Amino acid sequence: MQILIIAEKYEEFSALEQILAPKGYTLLYSSKKEDFYLIIRKHGIRIIILQATKEETEDFIMLRDIKNFDPLLEIIIIGPPIPSLKLIEAINFGANDYLEEPLKEAAILSLLGKIKEKMLLRKETFQLEKRLREKYIFEGMVSRNYYMFEVFSLIERLARYSTSVLITGPTGTGKEMVARAIHNLSQRRDKKLIVCDCTAVPESLFESELFGFEKGAFTGAEKSKAGLFSEADKGTIFLDEIGEVPISIQTKLLRVLEEHQFRPLGSNQMIQIDVRVICASNKDLREKIKTGTFREDLFHRINVAEIRLPPLMERKEDIHLLCSYFLDRYNERFKKNIRGISQRAKKVLMKYDWPGNVRELENLIQRTVMLCREQFIDIKDLPENFLKYQEREEAESLPYPFTHLSLEEIEKKHILEILRAANYNKKKSAGMLGLTRQALYRRLKKLNLPF
Repeated sequence: MQILIIAEKYEEFSALEQILAPKGYTLLYSSKKEDFYLIIRKHGIRIIILQATKEETEDFIMLRDIKNFDPLLEIIIIGPPIPSLKLIEAINFGANDYLEEPLKEAAILSLLGKIKEKMLLRKETFQLEKRLREKYIFEGMVSRNYYMFEVFSLIERLARYSTSVLITGPTGTGKEMVARAIHNLSQRRDKKLIVCDCTAVPESLFESELFGFEKGAFTGAEKSKAGLFSEADKGTIFLDEIGEVPISIQTKLLRVLEEHQFRPLGSNQMIQIDVRVICASNKDLREKIKTGTFREDLFHRINVAEIRLPPLMERKEDIHLLCSYFLDRYNERFKKNIRGISQRAKKVLMKYDWPGNVRELENLIQRTVMLCREQFIDIKDLPENFLKYQEREEAESLPYPFTHLSLEEIEKKHILEILRAANYNKKKSAGMLGLTRQALYRRLKKLNLPF
């Protein structure tokens, strides 16, 4: 097994090599100033030993950066004795352990043995998680949210019948996927599923698009053309964003639902059809009824059963699951091998409000897989609109540099920094501190600061 030693001096590497090389370990050396990430990539390093310095904060930042580069790297820190609080801080930043100098051979060998067991267990866990993830996939939809389980159950039950279904929910929640699932699980699965995006059809063309037309029905109609309802005969038609259908067409649509027949534009013949109608809307059709832009009788015809899809923010427990699912999909599509998403990037994704819902998340993973150059997607790979979440996450993840100061000393240091930033303008400084000028003067006097 190969281990990378990152140290200031080569002598520190040699001392470790004398202990570990006879035990079958291959050691590689890098100084902290070198591009040790290149060595990690080239040799597939999984274990790093980091030699600590007197600059603890810099060591912890380096530790954080290494873990962000690859969260699965195992890192051991070796250095002089430190307080227990600093030891806890090192562990919190991703170190497996902190071994004090002078180094004991038994301690390092025991720790490396435990790390190898952990890596083996993790490999088995990854395989188990992949099998478990398959349990949460239903007709291409992924969720472990309780409400979504109810949606999946409802889809299965409704698929048995030919009743109309209305799917509601915000844009990007997967309404077309639900329609496809209903069709694929129904007895009509061998027939066509015709999709009509009602937002893409000009008002003047709705009738001919849905019901077709005869030759000579209007200028330019040089030959007859079947409409979408004719194409969907014996199958299913999905009318996406049904609320965009003009009120004049809604009357004819209602007649098709009631009588299962229609007359193409310019024809005297009625055409009988057997079509299941599934509709979807991201708008509240009940509100459109109140404003007179949607027929109430048509609403009741299409709403025999309603499936409401929640926004992604109401099923946040699915975010990591969806990320893994889309990561597998786009790794395969783009012939990449992105191994995962860093912990701090995951935290940012959990804080984001996802206005575009699952579609936005899928597009994000697709984009990052295409552009990511490392083994893990990190904050730097996310788009600009994640910047405010990135800054917050980075600020929260930085080691606190003033654990050795009292509260009064911290206050004094902070006020001095604000004074410098305001060019010692007391009025401006007070505003930046959220104080009145008089309150600032009282604090300056109390802390024995010049004013």
